[in-house]
Amino acid sequence: MAIEILRIDAFDARAVDAWWDAYAAAERADRGADAVVWSLEESRTELQQESAVVDRRAYLLRYGDRIVGSASLALPVKDNTHVAHLAISVPPQHRRRGIGSEALAFLEGEAAASGRSTAQASTSWPYALGPEGAGSPGREFARAHRYSLALGDVQSRLDLPVDPELLQRIESDVAAAASPYEMRSWVGRIPDDVIEGWTILDATLETEAPTGDLDIEPQRPDVDSIRENEELLDRQGRVSFGTIALAPDGGAAAYSQLVVSTDDGNAYQWGTLVRTADRGRRLGIAVKVANLRMLHREAPQTRAVYTYNAESNAHMLAVNTALGFRPSERLGELQKRLR
Repeated sequence: MAIEILRIDAFDARAVDAWWDAYAAAERADRGADAVVWSLEESRTELQQESAVVDRRAYLLRYGDRIVGSASLALPVKDNTHVAHLAISVPPQHRRRGIGSEALAFLEGEAAASGRSTAQASTSWPYALGPEGAGSPGREFARAHRYSLALGDVQSRLDLPVDPELLQRIESDVAAAASPYEMRSWVGRIPDDVIEGWTILDATLETEAPTGDLDIEPQRPDVDSIRENEELLDRQGRVSFGTIALAPDGGAAAYSQLVVSTDDGNAYQWGTLVRTADRGRRLGIAVKVANLRMLHREAPQTRAVYTYNAESNAHMLAVNTALGFRPSERLGELQKRLR
């Protein structure tokens, strides 16, 4: 089945609407009607951003006069420039016709033409299907096209508000171990006096946390990239909540970030990391509790927090369980060598 693959203009409202509709329909068909997905306006704003960090490309898949799917390609331009991130969305009524396969071959060709040697993608499936996701549409499509499961993640959900007595008990438990450290919390932009320490921790997140077989390299700390992302959050109407733990020498020992979507009313756990030299001091749970306290105070309408952790990351999964998170879904990080 020959389809047209049309790169869209991010400022063409009708094209972006159609692109997002295909994405949302495919995600909800596979993951359930209440699956958390990026909103239309959040997606539109990201596509429109002029980024110095990533080259984003979005495509419509058309057959005749019908839109039968959408796709996207993200090419990092600062770090991990050997990697291409691919995504394909085909709603159920258009599947089993080779549309996804055609789109994937096109995206892989574009990635290779841009000098990329590794293609990465992700797919989600119900938690009950287990770590391999056997039988889920995205996982089976990936398997058929020789994408391996490089890292398996667990999505967990924390319903809000958290019992204040639970937070108080945790704070009391960690107080002695964390006492040498200063906790700083804020809403919005990272303060100038801690941005460098935050950036150093954030740059190591992808390689300090479990990465399985993912072909990724350490990032270089880059304040400009962090500020660019903050500008995007502002334009999307998202709100960031950050906490950092400062060691006695003033260095950044741990950090955690929550981002609230004003479109869907949920918070999303972004990075949480404790630097190697400061582990064992209960700082991971301490910065998480500080962020939850701030979230309750500043955005009490928030309904839930969602987080993803590597299934192999037993320590962080235990921290989340102690806070009341419960497994809600699984996500597979997929990978294929292009050459």
